Amino acid sequence: MSLLPFRRSVAACAAALALLTGVSASAETIETQARQAIIVDYNTGAVLLEKNADQLMTPSSMSKLMTVYMVFSRLKDGSLKMSDKLQVSETAWRKHYRSDGSMMFLPLHAQVSISDLLHGVIIQSGNDACSVLAEGLAGSEDAFAAEETRKARELGLTRSTFRNASGLPEPGHQMTARDLATLARILISQFPQYYEIFSEKSFAYNNIKQDNRNPLIWENIQGADGLKTGHTEDGGFSLVGSVLRNGRRVILVMNGLPTNRARTEESDRLIEWAFREFGDYALFKAGDKVTDAAVWLGRSASVPLVVSKSLEVTMPRSSRDEMKVVASYTGPIAAPIHKGQTVGEVIITAPGMSEVHVPLLAGADVAKLGFFGRMGAALHGLLFGAPKPAETTAAVKG
Repeated sequence: MSLLPFRRSVAACAAALALLTGVSASAETIETQARQAIIVDYNTGAVLLEKNADQLMTPSSMSKLMTVYMVFSRLKDGSLKMSDKLQVSETAWRKHYRSDGSMMFLPLHAQVSISDLLHGVIIQSGNDACSVLAEGLAGSEDAFAAEETRKARELGLTRSTFRNASGLPEPGHQMTARDLATLARILISQFPQYYEIFSEKSFAYNNIKQDNRNPLIWENIQGADGLKTGHTEDGGFSLVGSVLRNGRRVILVMNGLPTNRARTEESDRLIEWAFREFGDYALFKAGDKVTDAAVWLGRSASVPLVVSKSLEVTMPRSSRDEMKVVASYTGPIAAPIHKGQTVGEVIITAPGMSEVHVPLLAGADVAKLGFFGRMGAALHGLLFGAPKPAETTAAVKG
């Protein structure tokens, strides 16, 4: 004979999920003149602001970030080295040498190192450097763009399609602000050894020095270190920006600004708003105990319940004192119990933040009682009755 389990829940004040993707947090509404925009907290993935973030748009030179990703990946896996050189083909040279677009000014037939080409793409926004990299890595720019699109799908950039390596206007070459924010997080997290290039203020090649066009690193924005600007007649002035302060990083994507000055002023305003109005708050480290749960028919009377990842949340600073966490599970939990087994969930709520659900795991193994132990428990149930289902709460941390 067995006892029926009853429902048990434990409440706490404060918690969060590390690298939580897609959770929204909102403070007082702020408007932006950008046609498309999104602000994401890098640590948690919380969306602080979004405007037409899933709308397909002309990404201009912001799409060069995908070209950079493809090169960084080859450098990381060892199939490419910074010292390797690629030749400037006549096809790549003729495509850009009379254009009005941004250029690295690569000479025809020049042998150019991967390091220089990357600096030319990231700092100088060189369209010619993108074409040389595309041909060198895939044989042609069309083939390279097709590879970019395939890789984008693997990375979760579900709406991005590439027709070239540079972002020059071309039918079907489109991205979304959300995809660009996702790509920025990937570049920062996967390639820290190369990411510092984005913060370099200038680069000279062929005796031509050009400045980084990112306004964030020129406007004395504390912690600004990336990533990429863009501009076309259709797309307007655009930016993928990243700022790191005291261990917290914020990513901004915006498109469709009317002027370069508007892009500069708007990026400054939105970044400061994101840091001023929101904060990251942590409660538990990975493996920390949230509470103990009663065990039925186990060699131990209870089992610790833990979280597998550090719990952190981004939320409006004004809502911090009202944050609550409920650890919910069905109990008592029947033995045997295996360490790491999912037994419930932590539910995080606060004003201005989407509800968060985090798996709650058993923190230890609990073996089932032997035959005589189970008989004793069954006899106890016959004499005193099974516990009635009940909802209970108890504070874990304040």
